[in-house]
Amino acid sequence: MEIKAVKFRKDGFYTQPFVMGGEEGKEKFDPNIRYRGSLQNYLIDTGSEVILVDTGLPAGTPEEVPDENSFGFTGKDICTYMEAFEALGYKPEQVTKILLTHRHADHSGELKSFPNAKVYVNQEEMDAAELQGLTNLVPVSYTDGPYYNFPESQKIQDGIYLIKAKGHTKGNSIIIVEMDGLFYMIHGDITYVDEALYEDKLSVVYDDLPAARETQNRIREFIRKHPTVYCGTHTPQGYENLEAKRVMDLDNPVPTVLAEVDFSKQEGSGKYVCSICGYVYDPAEHDGVAFDDLPADWRCPRCKQSKEKFNKA
Repeated sequence: MEIKAVKFRKDGFYTQPFVMGGEEGKEKFDPNIRYRGSLQNYLIDTGSEVILVDTGLPAGTPEEVPDENSFGFTGKDICTYMEAFEALGYKPEQVTKILLTHRHADHSGELKSFPNAKVYVNQEEMDAAELQGLTNLVPVSYTDGPYYNFPESQKIQDGIYLIKAKGHTKGNSIIIVEMDGLFYMIHGDITYVDEALYEDKLSVVYDDLPAARETQNRIREFIRKHPTVYCGTHTPQGYENLEAKRVMDLDNPVPTVLAEVDFSKQEGSGKYVCSICGYVYDPAEHDGVAFDDLPADWRCPRCKQSKEKFNKA
């Protein structure tokens, strides 16, 4: 069995208030501390099956244009998700299963591109706007009982488990792959950067804050008891941990490397992208109304987040 990272954006960043301010408030943290950001999802090659964990952004999603006030930047395009997937030497028709951590578009964006795959998703996410129109969804109700200290799990096959981990979204899941004596935790967005797990802080992005706290407590407890490689979506630490088979030690953090940022003036397109669900606001589709001219209480049509969660593109 082998796990590979499907890398499609690089050189992004996330500010400390964004990645750590969920419980204590953003004002408690330093917006000038910017952690490295990227975008990648994961592929599990079992030898007999190709299984994906999440499927990236939809092709055509514009890059954000960050400035000094931006709380995050998902990064510069390396290529599309599908190009990154195919560069690993696979074809879409080879994929038999997709394990979805959650509904957001940077995780579900290319589900439609895998016609032979069954998409395993928490049954609580089935009505999400991002998943409408898909006919290959398999609702998961976690019928296989506890997995160590996690109360609810679904065994996908020997050594691969889909585990309920609510909080970031109401139907959030993580995946654990047991391989070579290690536990590879592909966690989606439990944390945006590893520093948040070391410091035991929650991000500002959640549907259910108490559930997010409970999930993070369970994850930290699991990591203390089991040799765990922690593989995230929004930081290069995710694939660095994977490639180095680096076991997370909560008491001995890996030294932080901060993002290198350049806010040279860039021309925006007039479009804005929701940092939560990936919805693109295009004035051309809204009678030419500029994003800045929308009412202060306007919300994302898809995920209902406020205007402040949008980034210029």
